[in-house]
Amino acid sequence: MLYVRRDGAGSIVSVSLVADEDHPEAAEAGSADVQRFVGRLGGANPIASTDLGLVRVIEDLIDLLIARDLIRFTDLPDAAQEKLMERRSMRRSNRSLDLIPGNNEVL
Repeated sequence: MLYVRRDGAGSIVSVSLVADEDHPEAAEAGSADVQRFVGRLGGANPIASTDLGLVRVIEDLIDLLIARDLIRFTDLPDAAQEKLMERRSMRRSNRSLDLIPGNNEVL
């Protein structure tokens, strides 16, 4: 959870990891307002905004190649195997917590 300070127009001007008198409002890291604030800090990078979607495509592509016996999971480097297993575990736990069927948003 993040805590934010807003200006008179309602835009985020400061973010903190702890709530204090300067940052009284709680906000989710993935919220549109927080993402806009972060984008202003680092400058707009159009490629970075597509990275998460591309990661999902690559995961699905790897799963398809494995399902069609074109590659084996063990053919992948150890580090790639670990990352894929970690993401699969997170996706599985997110689905088990999904109270609204059909909601595939990344948390």
